[in-house]
Amino acid sequence: MSAPVNNFADITTRDNMKRIAGNKKAYHDYFIDETFEAGIVLTGTEVKSIRDYGLSLKESYAHVRAGEVWLLGVHIKPYAQGSYNNVDPDRPRKLLLHKKQIRYLDTKTNERGQTIVPTKIYFSSDNRLKVEIGLARGKKDYDKRATIAQKDAQRDIERALKVRNQ
Repeated sequence: MSAPVNNFADITTRDNMKRIAGNKKAYHDYFIDETFEAGIVLTGTEVKSIRDYGLSLKESYAHVRAGEVWLLGVHIKPYAQGSYNNVDPDRPRKLLLHKKQIRYLDTKTNERGQTIVPTKIYFSSDNRLKVEIGLARGKKDYDKRATIAQKDAQRDIERALKVRNQ
């Protein structure tokens, strides 16, 4: 008779992550088909500024160039006590992914209508800064209206159930 298999040992929980910033506009403007977790190359003062929530993901995107993925349009405000160690707040930042993932993203973004957008930035359970990027397709205006109508209908249903259960 064999011993029972513990399937929970291999599951990585994301409950221990500390979310820093999210990009709601990405979900409004795009259909997110796939997501990837990537590391990011930063300086020390940038990490300290991010810990103080000095980060903006609006209008940011990622681009594959020469076998590397670069995050563009992210604004990290200069750290107040950083003095001469602060770098340009809008500089491109390199993302750390596996080579297979980079090749996959490169082929997908060369297709018509595909782009890479960051969806959230968080600290993992071992205090490493991670970026969740999504492979996205653009939404048309009627898709955005349909999404808004669906959210409104869901909100109305939840209100009705709440009143009924009281």
